Amino acid sequence: MAEGILGLGSSGSGGLNQELIDKLKAAEAKGKVDIYDTKLEDWDKELEKIDAINLKINELLTAVDKFDLYRSSANAFEQVTASSTGTSAVFDAIDIAGLNPGTTNVTVSQLAQKDVFQSSTFSNANTTMTVGQNDGDKLSVQIGTGDKFDFLTKDKTYQELADEINAKEGLTASIEEVGTDTYRLVIKSTESGLDNALTITQTDSSDEDLADNLGYSDSANHTLTAQNLNAKIDGVDYDVSSNTIKIQGNLTMTAVEIGDSSISIQEDNSSILPSIKDITDKYNELVVMVDEELYSADSPISDTGTLKLIMGSIKDSLFGSYGVNGDLNMFNYGMSVDKSGLIVIDDEQLGKALTNNPDDLKEIFIGVAERPGIGTYLKEYLDDLDGYDGLMTKYGENMTNKKSELEEEKKVAQETLDEKYSQMALQFASYTAMITQMETAFGGMKMMIDQSTASG
Repeated sequence: MAEGILGLGSSGSGGLNQELIDKLKAAEAKGKVDIYDTKLEDWDKELEKIDAINLKINELLTAVDKFDLYRSSANAFEQVTASSTGTSAVFDAIDIAGLNPGTTNVTVSQLAQKDVFQSSTFSNANTTMTVGQNDGDKLSVQIGTGDKFDFLTKDKTYQELADEINAKEGLTASIEEVGTDTYRLVIKSTESGLDNALTITQTDSSDEDLADNLGYSDSANHTLTAQNLNAKIDGVDYDVSSNTIKIQGNLTMTAVEIGDSSISIQEDNSSILPSIKDITDKYNELVVMVDEELYSADSPISDTGTLKLIMGSIKDSLFGSYGVNGDLNMFNYGMSVDKSGLIVIDDEQLGKALTNNPDDLKEIFIGVAERPGIGTYLKEYLDDLDGYDGLMTKYGENMTNKKSELEEEKKVAQETLDEKYSQMALQFASYTAMITQMETAFGGMKMMIDQSTASG
């Protein structure tokens, strides 16, 4: 005799529980939801690889920048060294590009200086001045033959007068403590030289000189007299207001004391060969990194076409022909490519080329406006990769979109799965109630059968 039909008589309703639903849901999730976790993990791996490749591209960009024709500072072929003698002048150059090799001699016979006046002494800067207190009394300061400024002095403190003077362009005024409770109002020209000499007078409303003035008319209070720089630079006489002179291109000379000085500038080609090797090293590292992804079955890279296009353009830049006549390339001067596609340098041959044909190397690596060289052309291309509509920019945008799509697809798949098994849970609950009712009824029937069998 059977124990039950569809579980009847065997507590079959107990098998329709949440544990069974969870097992069924987990099994189906492996094929419909978890697959997106794997795809997102692959996306993370691809991003890591692309970031590493992009970093290597930027390292190559940094290397070729030294050979950019339009570089804001000196390129590899414009490097110079400088040495100086004497202490009368110091030399500086914001950019060494354009400096001419040779020696510049400087003789300083007089330094430029500002005009400086001090007032008579007073004991408190913040009390009203004891002089110039009549209506119309004023202090006048003229800069060279130019601007003249008038300052009324009645009811003014020394500090207020100093503040008014200091607010005027070309003038500097300050209260200086020159002793215990002893102060002076010091007025200076902002710039040095005879063109900035000061004329200071103190008058009343009728333009008559005051007897009780602030002391600026006392010659002893004219502490520093404006004068020009007098110097001879390579035999040329200078009589100028500033101690700093631009003497060639970006080179400036600042006189600091009377005497003789010189600066010698020489071409410096020592960085050219290491800089060329830096380009080839960074290129070789990039080739190895990209080839590993292009020819590996396990690579997470999805868009190998973009990488091939980028590498093709970089190779075209490096291996192309340059020079005004288009008849020069790096293979003429000690460089070659091995069977792996890596650049190999013959140091001895390249060194001879730098000694015997420096202009040819310059045309190859830097070029001219009419025909840019490797560095100029390649820098522009590599810059554009990360620019608007650049290949690496587009690659990044596509990856971002791909991740968003995967996350949205996973969300939809999860929601669909959740809805399915939510409905299944409701159905199981309904089936359980029905089976329980049937089991109860079957239990009563079985009892009657058992009793009938026993009495028979």
